[in-house]
Amino acid sequence: MDKRVKFDFEIYFTNGGSIKGEDFRLDITGNDISDRELADYIVEDLRLLMVGRTKILNKEIFAEPHKRVPVNTKTEGDLLIDLSHTIEDGLITYKGLPAPVICDYLSREDSRSYYEEGTEFQIGKIEMVTNTGTYIDCPFHRFENGKDLAETGLACFTDLEATVIKVPFEKTLAITEEHLRNYEIRNRAVLINTGWDRYWKTDRYFENHPYLTEGAAQYLKDCSVKLVGIDAHNIDNTTGRTRPVHTILLGSEILIVEHLCNLHLLPPDGFTFSAVPPKFKGVGTFPVRAFASVRKNFR
Repeated sequence: MDKRVKFDFEIYFTNGGSIKGEDFRLDITGNDISDRELADYIVEDLRLLMVGRTKILNKEIFAEPHKRVPVNTKTEGDLLIDLSHTIEDGLITYKGLPAPVICDYLSREDSRSYYEEGTEFQIGKIEMVTNTGTYIDCPFHRFENGKDLAETGLACFTDLEATVIKVPFEKTLAITEEHLRNYEIRNRAVLINTGWDRYWKTDRYFENHPYLTEGAAQYLKDCSVKLVGIDAHNIDNTTGRTRPVHTILLGSEILIVEHLCNLHLLPPDGFTFSAVPPKFKGVGTFPVRAFASVRKNFR
Protein backbone atom coordinates (compact mmCIF):
# COMPACT_ATOMS: atom_id res chain seq x y z
CA MET A 1 0.00 0.00 0.00
CA ASP A 2 1.35 3.43 -0.95
CA LYS A 3 2.25 5.67 1.99
CA ARG A 4 2.65 9.43 2.32
CA VAL A 5 3.98 11.61 5.09
CA LYS A 6 2.57 14.94 6.23
CA PHE A 7 4.64 17.23 8.43
CA ASP A 8 5.63 20.76 9.39
CA PHE A 9 9.25 21.89 9.25
CA GLU A 10 11.52 24.65 10.46
CA ILE A 11 14.92 25.26 8.89
CA TYR A 12 17.46 27.68 10.35
CA PHE A 13 20.46 29.05 8.48
CA THR A 14 23.99 29.37 9.79
CA ASN A 15 24.17 32.95 8.50
CA GLY A 16 20.85 33.95 10.08
CA GLY A 17 17.17 33.64 9.20
CA SER A 18 14.87 30.66 8.78
CA ILE A 19 12.04 29.21 6.70
CA LYS A 20 9.01 27.23 7.86
CA GLY A 21 6.48 25.01 6.14
CA GLU A 22 3.13 23.54 7.24
CA ASP A 23 1.27 20.43 6.08
CA PHE A 24 4.07 19.48 3.68
CA ARG A 25 3.31 16.13 1.99
CA LEU A 26 5.67 13.65 0.35
CA ASP A 27 5.47 10.10 -0.98
CA ILE A 28 7.62 7.53 0.86
CA THR A 29 8.59 3.87 0.54
CA GLY A 30 7.92 1.61 3.51
CA ASN A 31 5.89 2.48 6.57
CA ASP A 32 8.05 5.22 8.09
CA ILE A 33 10.74 7.81 7.41
CA SER A 34 13.07 9.48 9.89
CA ASP A 35 13.09 13.18 10.69
CA ARG A 36 16.66 13.32 9.41
CA GLU A 37 15.68 11.90 6.00
CA LEU A 38 12.83 14.39 5.68
CA ALA A 39 15.04 17.33 6.60
CA ASP A 40 17.73 16.19 4.17
CA TYR A 41 15.20 15.94 1.35
CA ILE A 42 13.76 19.40 1.98
CA VAL A 43 17.25 20.93 2.05
CA GLU A 44 18.27 19.22 -1.19
CA ASP A 45 14.98 19.69 -3.03
CA LEU A 46 14.81 23.40 -2.23
CA ARG A 47 18.54 23.75 -2.98
CA LEU A 48 19.11 25.44 0.34
CA LEU A 49 22.59 26.52 1.42
CA MET A 50 24.06 27.47 4.79
CA VAL A 51 21.61 25.17 6.61
CA GLY A 52 22.11 24.65 10.33
CA ARG A 53 19.52 23.32 12.80
CA THR A 54 16.33 21.71 11.45
CA LYS A 55 13.07 20.62 13.06
CA ILE A 56 10.41 18.21 11.79
CA LEU A 57 7.09 18.67 13.60
CA ASN A 58 3.66 17.01 13.65
CA LYS A 59 4.75 14.11 11.44
CA GLU A 60 1.94 11.81 10.31
CA ILE A 61 2.11 8.73 8.06
CA PHE A 62 -0.99 7.77 6.12
CA ALA A 63 -2.07 5.65 3.15
CA GLU A 64 -2.55 7.46 -0.16
CA PRO A 65 -1.57 6.75 -3.79
CA HIS A 66 1.87 8.02 -4.78
CA LYS A 67 2.06 11.09 -6.97
CA ARG A 68 5.81 10.93 -7.81
CA VAL A 69 8.97 8.94 -6.96
CA PRO A 70 9.16 8.43 -3.16
CA VAL A 71 11.67 10.71 -1.44
CA ASN A 72 13.57 7.83 0.19
CA THR A 73 14.27 6.07 -3.13
CA LYS A 74 17.93 6.14 -3.97
CA THR A 75 18.84 6.90 -7.48
CA GLU A 76 34.42 11.93 -8.83
CA GLY A 77 36.90 13.47 -7.68
CA ASP A 78 40.27 13.80 -9.46
CA LEU A 79 43.04 15.15 -7.30
CA LEU A 80 43.92 13.14 -4.15
CA ILE A 81 45.51 15.03 -1.26
CA ASP A 82 47.02 13.07 1.62
CA LEU A 83 45.98 14.49 5.00
CA SER A 84 47.76 11.92 7.20
CA HIS A 85 51.02 12.02 9.12
CA THR A 86 53.51 9.19 8.53
CA ILE A 87 53.69 6.60 11.32
CA GLU A 88 57.22 5.39 12.01
CA ASP A 89 59.05 3.47 14.70
CA GLY A 90 59.37 5.55 17.87
CA LEU A 91 56.80 8.20 16.88
CA ILE A 92 55.21 10.00 19.85
CA THR A 93 51.65 11.07 19.02
CA TYR A 94 50.35 11.71 22.53
CA LYS A 95 52.65 12.27 25.50
CA GLY A 96 52.29 9.53 28.08
CA LEU A 97 51.34 6.88 25.52
CA PRO A 98 53.99 4.49 24.20
CA ALA A 99 55.49 4.99 20.76
CA PRO A 100 54.90 2.31 18.13
CA VAL A 101 57.45 -0.45 17.63
CA ILE A 102 57.80 -1.30 13.94
CA CYS A 103 60.21 -4.08 13.04
CA ASP A 104 60.66 -7.28 11.07
CA TYR A 105 58.83 -10.40 12.11
CA LEU A 106 60.48 -12.13 9.18
CA SER A 107 63.36 -10.28 7.53
CA ARG A 108 64.21 -10.60 3.85
CA GLU A 109 67.52 -12.20 4.77
CA ASP A 110 65.88 -14.84 6.96
CA SER A 111 63.17 -15.52 4.37
CA ARG A 112 65.71 -16.66 1.77
CA SER A 113 66.00 -20.04 3.46
CA TYR A 114 62.34 -20.78 2.66
CA TYR A 115 62.38 -19.96 -1.07
CA GLU A 116 64.33 -20.48 -4.25
CA GLU A 117 67.24 -18.20 -5.00
CA GLY A 118 66.12 -14.70 -5.94
CA THR A 119 62.82 -14.96 -4.03
CA GLU A 120 62.49 -13.19 -0.69
CA PHE A 121 59.79 -11.50 1.43
CA GLN A 122 59.45 -9.28 4.46
CA ILE A 123 56.72 -9.66 7.08
CA GLY A 124 56.48 -6.73 9.45
CA LYS A 125 55.49 -6.61 13.09
CA ILE A 126 53.82 -3.58 14.68
CA GLU A 127 53.15 -3.00 18.36
CA MET A 128 51.28 0.20 19.18
CA VAL A 129 48.40 1.83 21.01
CA THR A 130 45.44 2.74 18.82
CA ASN A 131 45.92 6.49 19.38
CA THR A 132 48.85 6.73 17.00
CA GLY A 133 49.44 9.05 14.06
CA THR A 134 46.38 10.50 12.35
CA TYR A 135 43.47 8.57 13.85
CA ILE A 136 39.70 8.42 13.96
CA ASP A 137 37.49 8.22 17.06
CA CYS A 138 34.13 6.46 16.99
CA PRO A 139 31.57 6.32 19.86
CA PHE A 140 33.12 3.28 21.62
CA HIS A 141 36.21 5.37 22.36
CA ARG A 142 34.14 7.44 24.80
CA PHE A 143 31.09 5.30 25.58
CA GLU A 144 31.06 1.67 26.71
CA ASN A 145 27.95 0.88 24.68
CA GLY A 146 28.84 3.08 21.70
CA LYS A 147 29.55 1.70 18.24
CA ASP A 148 33.07 0.40 17.72
CA LEU A 149 34.99 0.42 14.44
CA ALA A 150 33.37 -2.80 13.24
CA GLU A 151 29.87 -1.55 14.01
CA THR A 152 30.32 1.81 12.29
CA GLY A 153 29.21 1.65 8.67
CA LEU A 154 31.75 2.11 5.89
CA ALA A 155 29.76 5.04 4.52
CA CYS A 156 30.55 6.97 7.72
CA PHE A 157 34.25 6.95 6.83
CA THR A 158 34.29 7.49 3.07
CA ASP A 159 33.50 10.07 0.38
CA LEU A 160 31.94 12.59 2.74
CA GLU A 161 31.14 16.00 1.29
CA ALA A 162 33.44 18.29 3.23
CA THR A 163 34.13 21.87 4.22
CA VAL A 164 37.37 23.38 5.51
CA ILE A 165 37.09 26.16 8.07
CA LYS A 166 40.29 28.12 8.59
CA VAL A 167 40.88 29.38 12.14
CA PRO A 168 44.61 30.23 12.44
CA PHE A 169 46.09 29.42 15.84
CA GLU A 170 47.90 32.77 15.79
CA LYS A 171 44.50 34.47 16.18
CA THR A 172 42.91 32.13 18.72
CA LEU A 173 43.36 28.73 20.31
CA ALA A 174 39.72 28.43 21.41
CA ILE A 175 37.50 27.72 18.40
CA THR A 176 33.96 28.82 19.22
CA GLU A 177 30.54 28.62 17.62
CA GLU A 178 31.09 32.03 16.04
CA HIS A 179 34.06 30.72 14.04
CA LEU A 180 31.82 28.08 12.47
CA ARG A 181 29.01 30.29 11.19
CA ASN A 182 28.44 31.22 7.53
CA TYR A 183 29.66 27.87 6.18
CA GLU A 184 27.95 24.99 4.40
CA ILE A 185 28.28 22.24 7.02
CA ARG A 186 25.08 20.20 7.30
CA ASN A 187 25.67 16.47 6.57
CA ARG A 188 29.34 17.20 5.91
CA ALA A 189 32.75 16.47 7.31
CA VAL A 190 33.96 19.70 8.89
CA LEU A 191 37.76 20.05 8.90
CA ILE A 192 39.29 22.73 11.12
CA ASN A 193 42.48 24.17 9.63
CA THR A 194 44.45 25.82 12.44
CA GLY A 195 47.95 25.42 10.98
CA TRP A 196 49.12 23.66 14.16
CA ASP A 197 50.40 20.67 12.16
CA ARG A 198 53.57 22.68 11.47
CA TYR A 199 54.69 21.70 15.00
CA TRP A 200 54.25 17.94 14.46
CA LYS A 201 57.07 15.93 16.05
CA THR A 202 58.13 18.86 18.26
CA ASP A 203 57.58 19.48 21.98
CA ARG A 204 55.40 22.50 21.22
CA TYR A 205 52.84 20.31 19.46
CA PHE A 206 51.62 18.88 22.76
CA GLU A 207 51.05 22.10 24.72
CA ASN A 208 48.69 25.09 24.35
CA HIS A 209 47.22 23.67 21.18
CA PRO A 210 44.03 24.81 19.36
CA TYR A 211 40.77 23.14 20.37
CA LEU A 212 37.00 23.35 20.00
CA THR A 213 34.89 24.75 22.83
CA GLU A 214 31.88 22.95 24.23
CA GLY A 215 29.63 25.51 22.53
CA ALA A 216 31.27 24.83 19.17
CA ALA A 217 30.69 21.10 19.58
CA GLN A 218 27.04 21.65 20.45
CA TYR A 219 26.62 23.89 17.41
CA LEU A 220 28.12 21.25 15.12
CA LYS A 221 25.82 18.63 16.63
CA ASP A 222 22.77 20.87 16.13
CA CYS A 223 23.80 21.41 12.50
CA SER A 224 23.91 17.62 11.92
CA VAL A 225 27.50 17.35 10.72
CA LYS A 226 28.83 13.85 10.06
CA LEU A 227 32.47 14.14 11.12
CA VAL A 228 34.77 16.75 12.63
CA GLY A 229 38.52 16.81 12.05
CA ILE A 230 41.32 19.03 13.33
CA ASP A 231 45.05 19.40 12.55
CA ALA A 232 46.02 19.63 16.23
CA HIS A 233 46.94 17.54 19.26
CA ASN A 234 43.36 17.10 20.48
CA ILE A 235 39.92 18.40 19.55
CA ASP A 236 39.31 19.13 23.26
CA ASN A 237 41.12 21.48 25.61
CA THR A 238 43.59 19.16 27.38
CA THR A 239 44.46 21.53 30.23
CA GLY A 240 41.60 20.09 32.30
CA ARG A 241 40.23 16.62 32.96
CA THR A 242 36.92 16.92 31.09
CA ARG A 243 36.42 16.23 27.40
CA PRO A 244 33.09 17.87 26.47
CA VAL A 245 33.75 17.92 22.71
CA HIS A 246 34.38 14.17 22.59
CA THR A 247 31.33 13.63 24.78
CA ILE A 248 28.97 15.73 22.66
CA LEU A 249 30.16 14.62 19.23
CA LEU A 250 30.70 10.91 19.88
CA GLY A 251 27.49 10.81 21.92
CA SER A 252 25.71 11.84 18.71
CA GLU A 253 27.72 9.37 16.57
CA ILE A 254 29.64 12.21 14.94
CA LEU A 255 33.12 10.84 14.23
CA ILE A 256 36.31 12.71 15.16
CA VAL A 257 39.65 12.75 13.35
CA GLU A 258 42.67 14.23 15.14
CA HIS A 259 46.24 15.00 13.99
CA LEU A 260 45.35 15.86 10.40
CA CYS A 261 47.81 17.71 8.20
CA ASN A 262 48.01 19.54 4.85
CA LEU A 263 44.58 21.14 5.25
CA HIS A 264 46.03 24.33 3.76
CA LEU A 265 46.22 22.52 0.41
CA LEU A 266 42.44 22.15 0.22
CA PRO A 267 39.83 24.51 -1.22
CA PRO A 268 37.09 25.64 1.20
CA ASP A 269 34.74 23.05 -0.32
CA GLY A 270 34.22 21.12 -3.55
CA PHE A 271 35.90 17.93 -2.31
CA THR A 272 35.14 14.74 -0.42
CA PHE A 273 36.91 13.44 2.68
CA SER A 274 37.77 9.85 3.59
CA ALA A 275 39.42 8.39 6.69
CA VAL A 276 39.05 4.62 6.74
CA PRO A 277 40.30 2.40 9.61
CA PRO A 278 40.48 -1.42 9.73
CA LYS A 279 37.31 -3.22 10.83
CA PHE A 280 38.29 -3.99 14.43
CA LYS A 281 35.82 -5.28 17.01
CA GLY A 282 36.15 -3.78 20.49
CA VAL A 283 38.26 -0.83 19.35
CA GLY A 284 37.11 2.79 19.44
CA THR A 285 39.99 4.58 17.72
CA PHE A 286 42.63 3.65 15.16
CA PRO A 287 45.07 5.21 12.67
CA VAL A 288 43.66 6.10 9.25
CA ARG A 289 44.93 7.14 5.84
CA ALA A 290 42.92 10.33 5.66
CA PHE A 291 42.67 11.99 2.27
CA ALA A 292 40.63 14.44 0.22
CA SER A 293 39.40 13.94 -3.32
CA VAL A 294 39.20 17.36 -4.98
CA ARG A 295 36.95 17.78 -8.00
CA LYS A 296 38.59 18.95 -11.20
CA ASN A 297 36.67 22.24 -11.40
CA PHE A 298 37.92 23.23 -7.93
CA ARG A 299 41.64 22.88 -8.65
